[in-house]
Amino acid sequence: MDYSKVFNNFSRKKILVIGDLVLDRYIWGKVSRISPEAPVPVVEVTHEDFLLGGAANVAHNIVSLEGQVTVVGIVGKDRTGDVLRSILDEKGIGSCIFDDLRPTIVKTRVIAHNQQVVRFDREEKRKVVGRTFEAIIDCIRNAVRDHDAVIISDYKKGIVSSELVAEVVKASRAKNKFIAVDPKAGHFHCYKNVSLITPNIMEASHGAGIEIKDKKSLIKAGRILLKKLPCKSALITRGEEGMSLFEKGRVTHIPTVAKHVYDVTGAGDTVIAAFALAHASGATMHQSAVIANHAAGIVVGEVGTAVTTPARIMESIRNFSK
Repeated sequence: MDYSKVFNNFSRKKILVIGDLVLDRYIWGKVSRISPEAPVPVVEVTHEDFLLGGAANVAHNIVSLEGQVTVVGIVGKDRTGDVLRSILDEKGIGSCIFDDLRPTIVKTRVIAHNQQVVRFDREEKRKVVGRTFEAIIDCIRNAVRDHDAVIISDYKKGIVSSELVAEVVKASRAKNKFIAVDPKAGHFHCYKNVSLITPNIMEASHGAGIEIKDKKSLIKAGRILLKKLPCKSALITRGEEGMSLFEKGRVTHIPTVAKHVYDVTGAGDTVIAAFALAHASGATMHQSAVIANHAAGIVVGEVGTAVTTPARIMESIRNFSK
């Protein structure tokens, strides 16, 4: 199967990403002793990085894949909010961002010898309402017509609600736009009438209300999700078991291509970004899932919130086909 035509279309497509913006802070160091104050390692810090997380990482994946993107969300009126905005600008990511009284979401990970020692989060998860919500909806309504597909990236931090999804569906359906949702457990009631959801096994179990323990229960869960939401399709990511694509009357199992798994941070962001961009570029649902599978196989082989490129995905597809 020749994917080159699909990849050649990536740069012509524009994706609208809506969701919870996160700033990922990585503190890198080394451990050579245990603290005399408590039985914990002492990390000698060597350097730190600020990276895009949450919906901002989905947008970063789109530009890394050579697509165009606009991200919609909120940040706090604080220094980390300024850092997040500046990184978006530096990456060439268009944005429709609103200030809010809550702090900017920051996830800080301390890494020593390529192992995560601890993570601490700064966040407030209350639902976005009032003037901020109305401003976000106005931005979405205006932006949908100029974009080829919509991604809703739900990290359950306040942006995504039933009301927001309903407005996105209403605006997108009028323009016949593809809507993909990266869901969170406990929020499945919000995702009605979208084109695609991309839960992992745990999220799919919660959403379907059954334990997924084998292929039989997996297929049952996928079919429940399609009927319950309802949505047109579901891509359940299964870690080392690969992915399963559910469409009306059809299930396709796609084996993993990951050779080494070092860090799954942000892998779901890569999956939904690659899938939506591929589908907007003319790929079938199955072809889009294959591309997303190869993209995920690349990023889980790297430590930290990673992204990939069309060239690396093409190389992975060619190598896997040999």
